[in-house]
Amino acid sequence: MQDWLTMTAADLGRGIEAGEIGPVALTRCYLDAIDAHPLTDRIYTQVTRDRALAEAEAAEQRAGLGLRRSLLDGVPVSWKDLFDSAGTATESGSDLLQGRVPDQDAAVLRNATLMGTVCLGKTHMSELAFSGLGFNPVKQTPPCVNDQGAAPGGSSSGAAASVAFGLAAAGIGSDTGGSVRIPSAWNDLVGLKTTSGRISLEGVVPLCLKFDTIGPLARSVEDAGLLLGVLEGTAGPDLRNPAALKGRRFADLQNVVQDDLDSKIASAYREALERLKQAGALIVPLEVPELEEAMGLSPVLYTTEAYGLWKDVIEAAPQLMYAEILERFRTGAQFSGPDYVAAWAKLEQCRMAWDQAVAGFDAVLSPASPNLPPNLDRLQSDHDYYVQSNLLALRNTRVGNLMGLCALSLPTGTPSCGLQVLGQPDCEEALLRTGAAIEAALA
Repeated sequence: MQDWLTMTAADLGRGIEAGEIGPVALTRCYLDAIDAHPLTDRIYTQVTRDRALAEAEAAEQRAGLGLRRSLLDGVPVSWKDLFDSAGTATESGSDLLQGRVPDQDAAVLRNATLMGTVCLGKTHMSELAFSGLGFNPVKQTPPCVNDQGAAPGGSSSGAAASVAFGLAAAGIGSDTGGSVRIPSAWNDLVGLKTTSGRISLEGVVPLCLKFDTIGPLARSVEDAGLLLGVLEGTAGPDLRNPAALKGRRFADLQNVVQDDLDSKIASAYREALERLKQAGALIVPLEVPELEEAMGLSPVLYTTEAYGLWKDVIEAAPQLMYAEILERFRTGAQFSGPDYVAAWAKLEQCRMAWDQAVAGFDAVLSPASPNLPPNLDRLQSDHDYYVQSNLLALRNTRVGNLMGLCALSLPTGTPSCGLQVLGQPDCEEALLRTGAAIEAALA
Protein backbone atom coordinates (compact mmCIF):
# COMPACT_ATOMS: atom_id res chain seq x y z
CA MET A 1 0.00 0.00 0.00
CA GLN A 2 2.86 2.41 0.61
CA ASP A 3 3.55 2.28 -3.12
CA TRP A 4 0.15 3.88 -3.66
CA LEU A 5 1.43 7.11 -2.08
CA THR A 6 3.93 7.67 -4.90
CA MET A 7 1.94 6.36 -7.87
CA THR A 8 0.46 8.70 -10.46
CA ALA A 9 -3.23 9.40 -10.21
CA ALA A 10 -3.70 7.70 -13.58
CA ASP A 11 -1.98 4.51 -12.41
CA LEU A 12 -4.09 4.50 -9.25
CA GLY A 13 -7.19 4.84 -11.43
CA ARG A 14 -6.06 1.96 -13.62
CA GLY A 15 -5.49 -0.10 -10.49
CA ILE A 16 -9.04 0.59 -9.39
CA GLU A 17 -10.30 -0.26 -12.89
CA ALA A 18 -8.49 -3.60 -12.77
CA GLY A 19 -9.83 -4.43 -9.32
CA GLU A 20 -6.33 -4.35 -7.81
CA ILE A 21 -6.94 -1.24 -5.66
CA GLY A 22 -10.02 -0.49 -3.60
CA PRO A 23 -10.99 3.19 -3.31
CA VAL A 24 -11.74 2.83 0.41
CA ALA A 25 -8.39 1.18 1.16
CA LEU A 26 -6.65 3.77 -1.01
CA THR A 27 -8.34 6.66 0.77
CA ARG A 28 -7.58 5.18 4.18
CA CYS A 29 -3.95 4.80 3.10
CA TYR A 30 -3.77 8.51 2.31
CA LEU A 31 -5.63 9.51 5.47
CA ASP A 32 -3.27 7.38 7.57
CA ALA A 33 -0.28 9.01 5.87
CA ILE A 34 -1.74 12.44 6.61
CA ASP A 35 -2.29 11.50 10.26
CA ALA A 36 1.25 10.16 10.62
CA HIS A 37 3.15 12.92 8.82
CA PRO A 38 4.92 15.40 11.14
CA LEU A 39 4.31 18.33 8.77
CA THR A 40 0.63 17.74 8.04
CA ASP A 41 -0.47 20.88 9.95
CA ARG A 42 1.75 22.94 7.67
CA ILE A 43 0.20 21.37 4.56
CA TYR A 44 -3.52 20.88 5.25
CA THR A 45 -5.84 23.48 6.76
CA GLN A 46 -8.63 20.92 7.06
CA VAL A 47 -8.76 17.16 6.48
CA THR A 48 -12.29 16.21 5.40
CA ARG A 49 -12.12 12.63 6.64
CA ASP A 50 -15.85 11.86 6.72
CA ARG A 51 -16.43 13.27 3.26
CA ALA A 52 -13.42 11.42 1.84
CA LEU A 53 -14.51 8.06 3.22
CA ALA A 54 -18.11 8.55 2.08
CA GLU A 55 -16.93 9.44 -1.43
CA ALA A 56 -14.53 6.48 -1.45
CA GLU A 57 -17.28 4.09 -0.44
CA ALA A 58 -19.49 5.37 -3.26
CA ALA A 59 -16.59 5.00 -5.70
CA GLU A 60 -16.02 1.44 -4.54
CA GLN A 61 -19.66 0.57 -5.14
CA ARG A 62 -19.51 2.06 -8.65
CA ALA A 63 -16.33 0.14 -9.40
CA GLY A 64 -17.95 -3.11 -8.30
CA LEU A 65 -20.92 -2.46 -10.61
CA GLY A 66 -18.77 -1.40 -13.58
CA LEU A 67 -20.19 2.14 -13.40
CA ARG A 68 -17.04 4.20 -12.87
CA ARG A 69 -17.48 7.82 -13.91
CA SER A 70 -13.89 8.54 -14.99
CA LEU A 71 -10.42 7.02 -14.77
CA LEU A 72 -9.90 9.07 -11.58
CA ASP A 73 -13.09 7.78 -9.93
CA GLY A 74 -11.97 6.87 -6.40
CA VAL A 75 -8.63 8.74 -6.51
CA PRO A 76 -7.91 11.08 -3.53
CA VAL A 77 -7.18 14.75 -4.33
CA SER A 78 -6.41 17.85 -2.22
CA TRP A 79 -7.94 21.31 -2.76
CA LYS A 80 -6.38 24.74 -2.20
CA ASP A 81 -8.01 26.80 0.55
CA LEU A 82 -9.75 29.15 -1.86
CA PHE A 83 -12.18 26.61 -3.34
CA ASP A 84 -15.50 26.71 -1.51
CA SER A 85 -16.43 23.37 0.05
CA ALA A 86 -19.76 23.00 1.77
CA GLY A 87 -19.51 23.05 5.55
CA THR A 88 -15.72 23.39 5.60
CA ALA A 89 -13.84 26.60 6.36
CA THR A 90 -12.49 28.30 3.24
CA GLU A 91 -10.29 31.23 4.28
CA SER A 92 -7.89 31.81 1.36
CA GLY A 93 -4.93 31.76 3.71
CA SER A 94 -6.04 34.92 5.51
CA ASP A 95 -7.33 35.85 8.95
CA LEU A 96 -9.51 38.40 7.17
CA LEU A 97 -11.74 35.44 6.25
CA GLN A 98 -11.45 33.63 9.60
CA GLY A 99 -14.45 31.37 10.13
CA ARG A 100 -15.80 31.73 6.59
CA VAL A 101 -17.77 28.52 5.93
CA PRO A 102 -19.56 28.28 2.56
CA ASP A 103 -22.77 26.34 2.20
CA GLN A 104 -21.99 24.79 -1.18
CA ASP A 105 -19.02 23.53 -3.18
CA ALA A 106 -17.26 25.55 -5.86
CA ALA A 107 -18.33 24.59 -9.39
CA VAL A 108 -15.04 22.79 -10.08
CA LEU A 109 -15.27 20.80 -6.85
CA ARG A 110 -18.83 19.81 -7.78
CA ASN A 111 -17.61 18.68 -11.20
CA ALA A 112 -14.71 16.71 -9.77
CA THR A 113 -16.96 15.06 -7.19
CA LEU A 114 -19.47 14.09 -9.88
CA MET A 115 -16.56 12.53 -11.83
CA GLY A 116 -15.70 10.47 -8.75
CA THR A 117 -12.59 12.07 -7.24
CA VAL A 118 -12.25 11.87 -3.46
CA CYS A 119 -11.80 15.18 -1.58
CA LEU A 120 -9.11 14.74 1.11
CA GLY A 121 -9.32 18.31 2.39
CA LYS A 122 -8.03 21.85 2.00
CA THR A 123 -4.40 22.97 1.72
CA HIS A 124 -2.51 26.04 2.94
CA MET A 125 -1.62 28.87 0.57
CA SER A 126 -0.15 32.36 0.36
CA GLU A 127 -2.40 34.97 1.97
CA LEU A 128 -5.25 35.80 -0.45
CA ALA A 129 -3.08 34.15 -3.15
CA PHE A 130 -0.98 37.33 -3.57
CA SER A 131 2.54 35.91 -3.43
CA GLY A 132 4.59 33.51 -5.51
CA LEU A 133 6.67 32.35 -2.54
CA GLY A 134 4.19 30.37 -0.42
CA PHE A 135 5.50 32.05 2.73
CA ASN A 136 2.56 32.71 5.06
CA PRO A 137 3.40 33.69 8.66
CA VAL A 138 -0.28 34.47 9.36
CA LYS A 139 -1.39 30.86 8.85
CA GLN A 140 1.23 28.24 7.93
CA THR A 141 4.09 27.92 5.46
CA PRO A 142 4.19 24.46 3.84
CA PRO A 143 7.59 22.79 3.37
CA CYS A 144 9.52 22.57 0.11
CA VAL A 145 10.27 18.94 -0.70
CA ASN A 146 13.88 19.75 -1.69
CA ASP A 147 14.73 22.10 1.21
CA GLN A 148 12.53 22.41 4.29
CA GLY A 149 14.32 25.63 5.22
CA ALA A 150 13.22 27.23 1.95
CA ALA A 151 9.96 28.58 0.57
CA PRO A 152 7.74 26.02 -1.21
CA GLY A 153 6.50 28.33 -3.96
CA GLY A 154 3.06 29.84 -4.04
CA SER A 155 0.43 30.63 -3.88
CA SER A 156 -0.62 26.96 -4.25
CA SER A 157 2.02 25.97 -1.72
CA GLY A 158 0.09 23.36 0.25
CA ALA A 159 -1.29 21.83 -2.93
CA ALA A 160 2.26 21.17 -4.11
CA ALA A 161 3.42 19.91 -0.72
CA SER A 162 0.47 17.52 -0.42
CA VAL A 163 1.54 15.76 -3.62
CA ALA A 164 5.30 16.03 -3.19
CA PHE A 165 5.17 14.55 0.32
CA GLY A 166 2.81 11.72 -0.66
CA LEU A 167 -0.27 13.10 1.11
CA ALA A 168 -2.47 13.37 -2.00
CA ALA A 169 -2.43 11.78 -5.43
CA ALA A 170 -2.85 15.27 -6.94
CA GLY A 171 -3.69 18.79 -5.84
CA ILE A 172 -5.94 21.45 -7.31
CA GLY A 173 -4.65 25.02 -7.20
CA SER A 174 -5.07 28.38 -8.89
CA ASP A 175 -2.71 30.44 -11.03
CA THR A 176 -2.98 34.24 -11.37
CA GLY A 177 0.68 35.00 -12.01
CA GLY A 178 2.36 31.62 -11.56
CA SER A 179 0.70 30.12 -8.51
CA VAL A 180 0.41 26.60 -9.96
CA ARG A 181 3.68 26.56 -11.91
CA ILE A 182 6.08 28.01 -9.31
CA PRO A 183 5.30 25.50 -6.54
CA SER A 184 5.24 22.74 -9.16
CA ALA A 185 8.70 23.75 -10.38
CA TRP A 186 10.18 24.06 -6.89
CA ASN A 187 8.70 20.70 -5.80
CA ASP A 188 9.45 18.75 -9.01
CA LEU A 189 5.83 18.34 -10.11
CA VAL A 190 3.84 18.93 -13.27
CA GLY A 191 1.71 22.08 -13.09
CA LEU A 192 -0.93 23.15 -15.62
CA LYS A 193 -2.07 26.76 -15.95
CA THR A 194 -5.28 26.87 -17.94
CA THR A 195 -6.45 29.68 -20.18
CA SER A 196 -8.34 32.49 -18.43
CA GLY A 197 -12.07 31.87 -18.78
CA ARG A 198 -11.84 28.19 -19.66
CA ILE A 199 -12.70 26.82 -16.20
CA SER A 200 -15.47 28.27 -14.04
CA LEU A 201 -14.41 30.49 -11.12
CA GLU A 202 -17.80 30.14 -9.41
CA GLY A 203 -17.18 29.56 -5.71
CA VAL A 204 -13.47 30.44 -5.90
CA VAL A 205 -12.18 33.24 -3.66
CA PRO A 206 -10.85 35.79 -6.19
CA LEU A 207 -7.61 37.74 -6.45
CA CYS A 208 -7.66 39.25 -9.96
CA LEU A 209 -10.65 38.00 -11.93
CA LYS A 210 -9.13 38.88 -15.31
CA PHE A 211 -6.08 36.71 -14.57
CA ASP A 212 -7.33 34.06 -12.12
CA THR A 213 -7.21 30.52 -13.51
CA ILE A 214 -7.57 27.02 -12.05
CA GLY A 215 -5.21 24.12 -12.63
CA PRO A 216 -3.80 20.86 -11.25
CA LEU A 217 -0.46 20.04 -9.63
CA ALA A 218 0.38 16.43 -10.37
CA ARG A 219 2.98 13.71 -10.84
CA SER A 220 2.68 13.44 -14.62
CA VAL A 221 1.37 15.24 -17.68
CA GLU A 222 -1.18 12.46 -18.09
CA ASP A 223 -2.48 13.22 -14.60
CA ALA A 224 -2.73 16.92 -15.45
CA GLY A 225 -4.81 16.10 -18.53
CA LEU A 226 -7.13 13.79 -16.61
CA LEU A 227 -7.55 16.40 -13.87
CA LEU A 228 -8.36 19.05 -16.45
CA GLY A 229 -11.08 16.69 -17.59
CA VAL A 230 -12.63 16.12 -14.17
CA LEU A 231 -12.56 19.86 -13.40
CA GLU A 232 -14.68 20.35 -16.51
CA GLY A 233 -16.75 17.18 -16.11
CA THR A 234 -15.17 15.40 -19.09
CA ALA A 235 -12.79 12.52 -19.75
CA GLY A 236 -9.87 14.80 -20.67
CA PRO A 237 -7.40 14.18 -23.51
CA ASP A 238 -5.89 10.72 -24.05
CA LEU A 239 -2.13 11.15 -23.53
CA ARG A 240 -1.03 7.52 -23.30
CA ASN A 241 0.75 7.62 -26.67
CA PRO A 242 2.58 10.97 -26.84
CA ALA A 243 3.56 12.33 -30.23
CA ALA A 244 7.20 12.22 -31.29
CA LEU A 245 9.30 15.38 -30.96
CA LYS A 246 11.03 14.86 -34.30
CA GLY A 247 10.37 17.89 -36.47
CA ARG A 248 8.57 19.88 -33.78
CA ARG A 249 9.57 23.56 -33.63
CA PHE A 250 10.04 25.22 -30.24
CA ALA A 251 10.94 28.82 -29.50
CA ASP A 252 13.68 29.32 -26.91
CA LEU A 253 12.49 32.65 -25.49
CA GLN A 254 15.49 34.88 -24.91
CA ASN A 255 14.44 38.26 -23.56
CA VAL A 256 13.14 38.85 -20.03
CA VAL A 257 12.90 35.18 -18.98
CA GLN A 258 16.63 34.44 -19.16
CA ASP A 259 17.85 37.50 -17.28
CA ASP A 260 19.46 36.91 -13.86
CA LEU A 261 19.03 33.12 -13.91
CA ASP A 262 20.43 31.12 -11.03
CA SER A 263 23.39 29.18 -12.43
CA LYS A 264 21.84 25.84 -11.46
CA ILE A 265 18.61 26.73 -13.26
CA ALA A 266 20.48 27.96 -16.33
CA SER A 267 22.39 24.69 -16.51
CA ALA A 268 19.24 22.58 -16.06
CA TYR A 269 17.49 24.57 -18.79
CA ARG A 270 20.35 24.13 -21.28
CA GLU A 271 20.47 20.42 -20.55
CA ALA A 272 16.72 20.11 -21.07
CA LEU A 273 16.90 21.86 -24.43
CA GLU A 274 19.77 19.61 -25.47
CA ARG A 275 17.71 16.52 -24.68
CA LEU A 276 14.84 17.86 -26.74
CA LYS A 277 17.23 18.43 -29.64
CA GLN A 278 18.50 14.86 -29.30
CA ALA A 279 14.89 13.71 -29.57
CA GLY A 280 14.61 15.52 -32.91
CA ALA A 281 13.08 18.84 -31.89
CA LEU A 282 14.15 22.07 -33.58
CA ILE A 283 14.94 24.80 -31.03
CA VAL A 284 14.92 28.36 -32.39
CA PRO A 285 16.00 31.41 -30.32
CA LEU A 286 13.24 34.03 -30.13
CA GLU A 287 12.96 37.55 -28.81
CA VAL A 288 9.63 39.34 -28.43
CA PRO A 289 10.49 43.00 -27.70
CA GLU A 290 6.91 43.84 -26.67
CA LEU A 291 7.33 41.52 -23.69
CA GLU A 292 9.29 44.19 -21.80
CA GLU A 293 6.42 46.64 -22.17
CA ALA A 294 3.89 44.02 -21.08
CA MET A 295 5.89 43.16 -17.97
CA GLY A 296 6.07 46.85 -17.08
CA LEU A 297 2.26 46.95 -17.01
CA SER A 298 2.04 44.30 -14.28
CA PRO A 299 1.87 46.63 -11.24
CA VAL A 300 -1.13 48.57 -12.51
CA LEU A 301 -2.92 45.52 -13.95
CA TYR A 302 -2.54 43.26 -10.93
CA THR A 303 -2.54 45.51 -7.90
CA THR A 304 -5.35 47.79 -9.11
CA GLU A 305 -7.76 44.92 -9.59
CA ALA A 306 -6.65 43.08 -6.45
CA TYR A 307 -7.02 46.17 -4.27
CA GLY A 308 -10.27 47.09 -5.95
CA LEU A 309 -11.74 43.70 -5.05
CA TRP A 310 -10.35 43.60 -1.49
CA LYS A 311 -10.00 47.24 -0.37
CA ASP A 312 -13.03 47.37 1.93
CA VAL A 313 -12.27 44.03 3.59
CA ILE A 314 -8.57 44.85 4.02
CA GLU A 315 -9.01 48.37 5.37
CA ALA A 316 -11.59 47.19 7.91
CA ALA A 317 -8.87 45.15 9.66
CA PRO A 318 -5.43 45.71 8.08
CA GLN A 319 -3.68 44.58 11.28
CA LEU A 320 -4.73 41.00 10.50
CA MET A 321 -2.54 40.85 7.41
CA TYR A 322 1.12 40.01 6.88
CA ALA A 323 2.77 43.39 6.27
CA GLU A 324 4.39 42.42 2.95
CA ILE A 325 1.08 41.24 1.47
CA LEU A 326 -0.75 44.30 2.82
CA GLU A 327 1.81 46.62 1.24
CA ARG A 328 1.49 44.85 -2.11
CA PHE A 329 -2.30 45.18 -2.12
CA ARG A 330 -2.15 48.86 -1.17
CA THR A 331 0.08 49.58 -4.17
CA GLY A 332 -3.13 49.36 -6.20
CA ALA A 333 -4.34 52.63 -4.66
CA GLN A 334 -1.59 54.49 -6.54
CA PHE A 335 -3.21 53.99 -9.94
CA SER A 336 -6.26 55.67 -11.44
CA GLY A 337 -9.09 54.28 -13.52
CA PRO A 338 -7.59 55.81 -16.70
CA ASP A 339 -4.23 54.20 -15.81
CA TYR A 340 -5.91 50.80 -15.60
CA VAL A 341 -7.86 51.17 -18.84
CA ALA A 342 -4.77 52.39 -20.70
CA ALA A 343 -2.70 49.49 -19.36
CA TRP A 344 -5.21 46.96 -20.66
CA ALA A 345 -5.27 48.64 -24.06
CA LYS A 346 -1.47 48.42 -24.23
CA LEU A 347 -1.51 44.80 -23.08
CA GLU A 348 -3.90 43.84 -25.89
CA GLN A 349 -1.43 45.33 -28.38
CA CYS A 350 1.39 43.34 -26.80
CA ARG A 351 -0.69 40.17 -27.03
CA MET A 352 -1.20 40.73 -30.75
CA ALA A 353 2.56 41.13 -31.23
CA TRP A 354 3.19 37.95 -29.22
CA ASP A 355 0.69 35.97 -31.28
CA GLN A 356 2.40 37.04 -34.50
CA ALA A 357 5.88 36.26 -33.17
CA VAL A 358 5.08 32.72 -31.97
CA ALA A 359 2.67 31.66 -34.72
CA GLY A 360 5.15 29.27 -36.35
CA PHE A 361 6.03 27.32 -33.20
CA ASP A 362 4.54 24.30 -31.47
CA ALA A 363 5.31 25.92 -28.09
CA VAL A 364 7.54 28.51 -26.43
CA LEU A 365 10.08 27.35 -23.83
CA SER A 366 11.70 29.05 -20.85
CA PRO A 367 12.86 28.26 -17.33
CA ALA A 368 9.77 28.03 -15.13
CA SER A 369 11.38 30.14 -12.44
CA PRO A 370 14.64 32.13 -12.60
CA ASN A 371 15.42 31.60 -8.91
CA LEU A 372 15.63 28.64 -6.55
CA PRO A 373 13.45 28.46 -3.42
CA PRO A 374 14.56 31.35 -1.15
CA ASN A 375 15.48 30.96 2.51
CA LEU A 376 12.52 31.25 4.90
CA ASP A 377 14.38 32.90 7.78
CA ARG A 378 15.76 35.59 5.50
CA LEU A 379 12.34 36.19 3.93
CA GLN A 380 11.00 36.98 7.39
CA SER A 381 13.81 39.32 8.40
CA ASP A 382 14.86 41.05 5.16
CA HIS A 383 12.22 43.18 3.40
CA ASP A 384 14.28 43.78 0.25
CA TYR A 385 15.08 40.06 -0.06
CA TYR A 386 11.37 39.23 0.25
CA VAL A 387 10.29 41.71 -2.42
CA GLN A 388 13.09 40.79 -4.84
CA SER A 389 12.56 37.04 -4.37
CA ASN A 390 8.80 37.34 -4.89
CA LEU A 391 9.00 39.46 -8.02
CA LEU A 392 11.73 37.28 -9.52
CA ALA A 393 9.85 34.07 -8.77
CA LEU A 394 6.75 35.39 -10.56
CA ARG A 395 8.53 36.93 -13.54
CA ASN A 396 8.76 34.02 -15.99
CA THR A 397 5.41 32.46 -15.20
CA ARG A 398 3.68 35.84 -15.46
CA VAL A 399 4.44 35.82 -19.19
CA GLY A 400 1.78 33.15 -19.60
CA ASN A 401 -0.82 35.15 -17.66
CA LEU A 402 -0.09 38.48 -19.34
CA MET A 403 -0.19 36.93 -22.82
CA GLY A 404 -3.40 35.04 -22.01
CA LEU A 405 -1.90 31.59 -22.63
CA CYS A 406 -2.15 28.09 -21.26
CA ALA A 407 1.14 26.78 -19.84
CA LEU A 408 2.89 23.84 -18.21
CA SER A 409 5.76 23.49 -15.79
CA LEU A 410 7.63 20.20 -16.10
CA PRO A 411 10.42 18.73 -13.95
CA THR A 412 13.81 18.73 -15.65
CA GLY A 413 15.40 16.12 -13.37
CA THR A 414 17.37 18.80 -11.51
CA PRO A 415 15.70 19.52 -8.15
CA SER A 416 13.56 22.68 -8.08
CA CYS A 417 14.40 23.52 -11.70
CA GLY A 418 11.30 23.44 -13.89
CA LEU A 419 10.86 23.83 -17.64
CA GLN A 420 8.00 26.13 -18.70
CA VAL A 421 6.10 25.26 -21.88
CA LEU A 422 3.84 28.05 -23.15
CA GLY A 423 0.97 27.13 -25.49
CA GLN A 424 -1.71 29.02 -27.35
CA PRO A 425 -4.90 30.31 -25.70
CA ASP A 426 -7.58 27.63 -25.27
CA CYS A 427 -5.29 24.95 -26.70
CA GLU A 428 -4.74 22.92 -23.52
CA GLU A 429 -5.17 19.59 -25.32
CA ALA A 430 -2.41 20.40 -27.82
CA LEU A 431 -0.18 21.73 -25.04
CA LEU A 432 -0.67 18.57 -22.97
CA ARG A 433 0.19 16.33 -25.93
CA THR A 434 3.33 18.37 -26.53
CA GLY A 435 4.07 18.30 -22.80
CA ALA A 436 3.75 14.50 -22.70
CA ALA A 437 6.30 14.21 -25.51
CA ILE A 438 8.69 16.59 -23.74
CA GLU A 439 8.17 14.71 -20.46
CA ALA A 440 9.17 11.45 -22.18
CA ALA A 441 12.30 13.06 -23.64
CA LEU A 442 13.33 14.45 -20.23
CA ALA A 443 12.65 11.22 -18.31
